Amino acid sequence: MDLFIKAAIGAGVVLLLALLSKTRNYYLAGLVPLFPTFALIAHYIVGKGRSVADLKTTIVFGMWSILPYFVYLAALYVAIDRLRLEAALATAACAWLIAAMVLVAIWVRLH
Repeated sequence: MDLFIKAAIGAGVVLLLALLSKTRNYYLAGLVPLFPTFALIAHYIVGKGRSVADLKTTIVFGMWSILPYFVYLAALYVAIDRLRLEAALATAACAWLIAAMVLVAIWVRLH
């Protein structure tokens, strides 16, 4: 039953995205995936199982993790004029992955 509920929530989000993309305010579909669902879960788990200092470190890293997402969006913005949609999305996802790996490498060296 738990798996069914999670699948239903996921399907609900996809439906919401599809509905928003058809409205006059279609750009709001870009905001929905950024609701901090997984961040809430991660912060709760870290906050319950570790120290406040560890939770604060997790929060700061989360702030820096916005950079790979920005790289994804910038790469997609540039690629969409040059490539088919699927190729542009794949290129942007690769750019996110590279930016995330750089972020983690820098974070590990500094902490």
